[in-house]
Amino acid sequence: MFQTAFQPSAFQNDAFQIVITPVEPTKFGGDDAWTPEERKRYKALQKKLRKAEEKRIEALRLDAEKRKQTIADLVDPKPVVQKQQNKVQSNQEVSVDIPSNLANIDRYIANLVKQQQDLQTAVAMRSAKIRLEQELAVLEAKRQAELDDEEALLALIL
Repeated sequence: MFQTAFQPSAFQNDAFQIVITPVEPTKFGGDDAWTPEERKRYKALQKKLRKAEEKRIEALRLDAEKRKQTIADLVDPKPVVQKQQNKVQSNQEVSVDIPSNLANIDRYIANLVKQQQDLQTAVAMRSAKIRLEQELAVLEAKRQAELDDEEALLALIL
């Protein structure tokens, strides 16, 4: 009697957890759930994402070059001119923790990915809503047909 209720997979982990798999926009035409505005927005997001990824790759390359140059300067410092050697040199550097360009690009990419996922989720939810409304309409039609059959039988009996 209680065999199915106590299986590990019998209950959801979270009753409010609704997972809808996102639907990728298909080619133009067909009965997909994507409107032209959504498809255009999705493509614009993809374009922005590609450009941000290119900027990220370039920032990584520049960061690596800068790091290599810093290490090279520390290992083999450039010769100091004779006039400057006579002066007392103070080699103090103040480092301030400034968020790098790479961190900003990563945040921007994460935001674009979140927008894409939100758009895909919205389309999937609308598609699921339409499908449920269609199923509800079919069930309502069946209920009305059964109700009419019952009324006809009652009319025959009386």
